[in-house]
Amino acid sequence: MSSELLAPLDLAFWHLESSDHPMHLGALAHFGPLPADGDPSAVLELLGSRAAAVPRLRMRVRDVLLPVGGAAWSTDKHFDVRRHVREIALPGADFGAETARLAGELMERPVERGLPPWEMYLLTGAPDGSFAVLVKLHHALADGMRAVAIGAGIFDEIAAVTRRVGSRSAGARRPRSVTPRSWLPGPGRIMGAARERLGDLGRAVEVGASVVGASVARAGRLDAPATAALAADSSGTRRVATAVLDLDRVHRVRRGAGGTANDVLLAVVAGALRRWLDGRGAEFPGADPRALVPVSRRRPGAPAGTGNSLSAYLLALPVTEPDPAARLAAVRRDMDRNKADGPLRGAGAVAVLADQLPPLAHRFGAPLAGGAARLLFDVLVTNVPLPRSALSLGGAPLRTLFPMAPLARGQSLAVAMSPYGGRVHIGLVADGKAVPDLDALAAALVDELDLLDGAAG
Repeated sequence: MSSELLAPLDLAFWHLESSDHPMHLGALAHFGPLPADGDPSAVLELLGSRAAAVPRLRMRVRDVLLPVGGAAWSTDKHFDVRRHVREIALPGADFGAETARLAGELMERPVERGLPPWEMYLLTGAPDGSFAVLVKLHHALADGMRAVAIGAGIFDEIAAVTRRVGSRSAGARRPRSVTPRSWLPGPGRIMGAARERLGDLGRAVEVGASVVGASVARAGRLDAPATAALAADSSGTRRVATAVLDLDRVHRVRRGAGGTANDVLLAVVAGALRRWLDGRGAEFPGADPRALVPVSRRRPGAPAGTGNSLSAYLLALPVTEPDPAARLAAVRRDMDRNKADGPLRGAGAVAVLADQLPPLAHRFGAPLAGGAARLLFDVLVTNVPLPRSALSLGGAPLRTLFPMAPLARGQSLAVAMSPYGGRVHIGLVADGKAVPDLDALAAALVDELDLLDGAAG
């Protein structure tokens, strides 16, 4: 049986996880009521059958003998989609609030590592017949763009195309073959490989420390503490909140100020953090908090491929700047500089480093790498693009889709955004104990766009 080795960054994400610090990303999608001839009882079966038809969702991670410390994707011979797709009925008084509350509880639970690392929940009980779907994917399984490609298979439109053209894309790469578990190399070969990899590990730690240190130094964070409100030891709890922004208003601000829509959204996040800190009565930091802004390394038009393909920009969110127009100008200036330098410098060097390390280094170096996140940045802010066409499930139209990013160790907040249907859907994931007032931050996002749009108009 052939398998596919985990790519270096996927392996790093796999080993960064612990019982109190899950490493999965997700999405909470809300759908309108089914058409009059729709069958509510069939939605769960529809979800299961479409998820089971995605080959990647039938694969689990297993250790391999060679390379030492490595792991591979392997088809789960005992795959049962019922272990992954479940229905939960909620009280319908405030269905939106109940789904967000439950999403927080479900996101704090690590996926079962012995199974294909994903879960899907059908959430029902809304008085008008609408429903929601929560998807969880381990970060080793997918980055944001790959998650969209995988999750899109549940939608009516994409599922129909998949049935017509077949489940395998013409541009898909063949899996890289690795040593099957049933074939055991001789003891001499194993020991020789182990000695070689231990030597690699020593060199990797030395090189890794140098690269991470250089990245931190370039970021200017060797002696700067993380913003207190954005730092937290892992409590194992999660809280989710959502916000919806009008995309036309975002573009109106962009046309007036220049730059990109993403620049405007980053400025909205900065202003919302300022409002939120002020509402808490918190002391403003001496330096602006730094955001890690992921950048896909996939080429435009290229197939989604397998695994993670990421780098990142570092951006100082101008929280200490009181003027909203000046905040937007600062974001635009710094993002222009980041793009001119390219995504493989500064914080991005850490993602590139993952490609250079042997598997054994990822296995034993994950705790060190995980702790380094708070030295590099304070909050993750990511923009995950969605298909522009209208989507549905079982004939029920997709109303909103809120992406949810994983928390870095030592941090209390992650922000993910997805434009769809003329609106920007923002998912906030926070440490439940550190940020009990996450709804206030969600409201501040709406207020900040109001302020920018008013100034632009």
